[in-house]
Amino acid sequence: MNIEDECRTEITNRLNRAQGQIRGILNMIEEGRDCSDVLVQVAAVSKAIDSAGIRIVTEGMRQCAAAEAVGDEPPMDQERLEKLFLSLS
Repeated sequence: MNIEDECRTEITNRLNRAQGQIRGILNMIEEGRDCSDVLVQVAAVSKAIDSAGIRIVTEGMRQCAAAEAVGDEPPMDQERLEKLFLSLS
């Protein structure tokens, strides 16, 4: 899959933000911060990563549909789509 520049930028921004959050979580743990504060940040980074994954899957589906419309490649079957979505859960 070749991700278009705009989508690639969106995905890399989300993942860079998540990377920063992970560094922050590590610092919080090293500093002995309250468990609930750490877990709030873990939930936030998890959501950011999930969001990036969903964006990758939807971009792949969009490209697949566009390719199918012009006859470049076969359509993605239901089993493959389900595996992609389940890989995010």
